[in-house]
Amino acid sequence: MEVLNSLWAAVEHHPYAVIPLLVMAEGPAATVFAGSLVGTETASFWPILLVVVCADVTVDSLLYLFGRLGARPIFSRLLRRLGLSHERRGRLTAAVRRNLPMVVWNAKVADLAAVPSYLAAGLARVSFQRFLAWVAAFSVLRAALLIGLGVLVGGRAAELFASPGSALVMASALALTVMFVNLFVRHAVGRRHSEVES
Repeated sequence: MEVLNSLWAAVEHHPYAVIPLLVMAEGPAATVFAGSLVGTETASFWPILLVVVCADVTVDSLLYLFGRLGARPIFSRLLRRLGLSHERRGRLTAAVRRNLPMVVWNAKVADLAAVPSYLAAGLARVSFQRFLAWVAAFSVLRAALLIGLGVLVGGRAAELFASPGSALVMASALALTVMFVNLFVRHAVGRRHSEVES
């Protein structure tokens, strides 16, 4: 129980420092968790939205910049390990050049596509300003929706958040639910892509 109290104290006293790290590790689940903090008035909506979007855009931009280096042999091997085989690279870079907004939107909806899609955007030499504009716009939209979901659940369960242990359990359960739904969507989308490719 002491560990739970310590974790909750860190979140409660420094939400704007802890949430970006959680978003970088598991975006959708951490964003809903952040929304539950807003729902219980542990954090404010606008600062949470700002730190979530900044963390999200930072990770996406790093993937793009890594993709820009993908033509070098050492980076090319790493790209393959990150799910960007030579065949997939060709398909994704063509898709990025054809319709960047749709590729970014699909990556935001199903995180499975995010890493290879953003790497491909870098490989395709898409303008960084254009990439950043679409990523930021869709990040704001997704963050607002997921924070809103967290606010609804957090607000309804506010009385549970009077106890640090139950607060952390409740918020974590919500975040884990979103994470499992996200994993299910990734698996379903991945299977569909495999069927299309075969």
